[in-house]
Amino acid sequence: MINPSEGSRRLAFDGYDTRFRMDRSGFEDDGETFVAIHNPPLRLIVVGAVHIAQHLVPMARDIGYDPVVIDPRDSFAAPARFPDTRLLSDWPDEAVADLGLDGRTALCLLTHDPKLDDPALAAALRSGVFYIGALGSKRTHAKRLDRMAEAGFTPQECARIHGPIGLDIGAASPAEIAVSILAEMTRVLRQGA
Repeated sequence: MINPSEGSRRLAFDGYDTRFRMDRSGFEDDGETFVAIHNPPLRLIVVGAVHIAQHLVPMARDIGYDPVVIDPRDSFAAPARFPDTRLLSDWPDEAVADLGLDGRTALCLLTHDPKLDDPALAAALRSGVFYIGALGSKRTHAKRLDRMAEAGFTPQECARIHGPIGLDIGAASPAEIAVSILAEMTRVLRQGA
């Protein structure tokens, strides 16, 4: 449910999780009940206005996401680098709290900086976002998992983090990495984690 006067959004699935995830209206198994799905747009929240994000944001927009880029570093999160994109220069944990996190949201952490990524990551782990991805090597990801465990998150909660982010397709350039991220997000959205 979206409350325009408050600017908040909350999704109520009420037993139709698969239909909502797949964006599919249709008859239920009883053959008599028709369920009409009217989802809000998918949302992509990117923490880190880096080169990968410059490719990821327009690609995500092209396939139906409403992207938001968060980076407190004004030289990175500049309109010239991200035209027609909502840019927030708040600290990531404050920004995601203001935006709200729900089951139609994907969160991609691209800064490589724990002081920016970790607070937003913690918020995502406490939420129902459908996808959490974090940039970094396997070694960097292992350190991230250690920090999240120290913060009180269980191994099951931490297993929701896709790290290194993206499908392993041998991506090398920022654009290829963006493709791998979108492919992984789509797989998780449509098939589950």
